[in-house]
Amino acid sequence: MHRRWNGLWNILLSGLVCVLVSSGAVCQNVEAGPAKSGFSQITEARFSEDSFPTGTFGEDAGDATAGQGSDHHGLVSRMVRRGLEDQKELYEAPFKRSNIKWDAVVLAGTAGFLIADRRIENALPYGHYTLFTDGSDVLIGGMGAAMAGLWAYGMKGNHPHAKEVGDLELETLVNTFLIYVPMQYIAGRWRPGEGTGRGDFLKHHALNTSFPSGHAMFGWAMATVAAHEYHKPWQQALIYGTALAITGGRMLGHDHWPSDMFVGSALGIGIGTHIFHAHCDPGLNESCGHRHNKVEYRADQPGPW
Repeated sequence: MHRRWNGLWNILLSGLVCVLVSSGAVCQNVEAGPAKSGFSQITEARFSEDSFPTGTFGEDAGDATAGQGSDHHGLVSRMVRRGLEDQKELYEAPFKRSNIKWDAVVLAGTAGFLIADRRIENALPYGHYTLFTDGSDVLIGGMGAAMAGLWAYGMKGNHPHAKEVGDLELETLVNTFLIYVPMQYIAGRWRPGEGTGRGDFLKHHALNTSFPSGHAMFGWAMATVAAHEYHKPWQQALIYGTALAITGGRMLGHDHWPSDMFVGSALGIGIGTHIFHAHCDPGLNESCGHRHNKVEYRADQPGPW
C-alpha cells in the first residue's frame, strides 16, 4: 500500500519555513525631531564626530560589531541550553513519582491496543481509505499553518499572547521531533499491510515506520498547547476535534495500527503539557500557574526565537 509520508514532511517543513520567514520581518521606527530653518540651520551644519552614532569610527565600530555578534551568540546559546533542558526533563518525566499513575495508564492502554491491534484493523472499512489519509494530511497542515499565522500576527501586531502561542508551538514541535525520530528508528515497526501483516517490531529501522504515529504526536502536541491557551468552549471543541480527526483519519486510512495512534497521542499530550507549563507567561494566561513554570521572558521582552 502506498504511504503518503512525504505529505507530512512537506506540510511540517512549510509551516516551519513560514515561521522562520516571518521572524525576519523586523521594523524600526525613527523619531523625527522638529525642523529648523533660517540662518541657524546653516551655522549648525558643521562636521563633528559627535553628531555620528557611537561606534561609527575607529575602534568604536569594531566594538559595536563585536557587541552585536556577542548578542547573537548569546541568543543561540540560550536557545540551545533551553532545548537541551527541555529534552532532559521530558526524558526524565516518566520516572518521576508524580507521573507514575499516568505511566500506568499509558502502559496499560498500549498493552491492550497491542493485543487488539489486528482485530481492530481487520474490522475497519477499506472504502475511501485514501480520502481519510489525505484528509488527515490537510488537517495537520492546516493546524500548523494556523499556528504559524498566529505567531506572525503576534510578532507584527505586538500581540504578546498570540506571540507566546506561536513561540510555545514551535518549541513543542522541535521537542516532539527530537523524541519522535529515535523512537521511529528503534521501534522499526511494519505498517498494516507491510511484511507479514502482523505489525512486527524491529523489522524496518527507518524514519517512515508505523510506531509511533507522527500525525498523532505532532497533532496532539500542537492541540494541547493551543487548548491550554484558549479556553472558550467553541475553541476547545475546534482544537480537540481537529486532533481527533487527524488521528482517526490515519487509522481509517490504514496507515497505522491503533496502538501507534494511542502512543503517539499520549506522547503528544505529554510533550505539549510540559512545554506549556515550563515556559508559559503567568501574566498572559490564567492557566499558567503550575509550580514547574520557569518562563524566561515576558511580553515586553523578545521570545526564545
